[in-house]
Amino acid sequence: MMSAVNKCLVLLGSVALMAAALILSYSVMSRGLFHAANDWQDEAALFCLVGVTFLCSSYVQEKRGHIGISAIEGLLPHPVNKVRGIVVDVISCLFFAFFSAKTWDLLHEAWVDGQVTNSTWAPSLWIPYSMMFTGMVLLTFQLFLQIFIRKAVAPDAVKGGH
Repeated sequence: MMSAVNKCLVLLGSVALMAAALILSYSVMSRGLFHAANDWQDEAALFCLVGVTFLCSSYVQEKRGHIGISAIEGLLPHPVNKVRGIVVDVISCLFFAFFSAKTWDLLHEAWVDGQVTNSTWAPSLWIPYSMMFTGMVLLTFQLFLQIFIRKAVAPDAVKGGH
């Protein structure tokens, strides 16, 4: 189920990335050709990019696409690498759980106080904060699943003699 959610978010992220590209292209053209100052374009593109960055992070983690230090992996024996992988996943899971709690605080504060950006367009800050919070919760859950699945699979692999 998490994989299906991740795939949907990547699709949505692709649309948001295209929207950001179109918005920024329009911004450049309208400023260059018509000398129009539109600050909404920068914020709209930024909101799209925040959404892409945070909402697609669990998909990247599912594919193990985050930056890793492969030089260390190549030097360590397989059993040590397994332990290293679990330790890194547990630490990452704890960090992103903490980060999720902090983004919840930002989201709640923005919602309750009605915070908006400083521009003349003044969109609500709960919009990017909600994307940050959702993305961090999904990333935390993805890491938790990978820890749980790894531990559930490991005994079977030992029984099978792998």
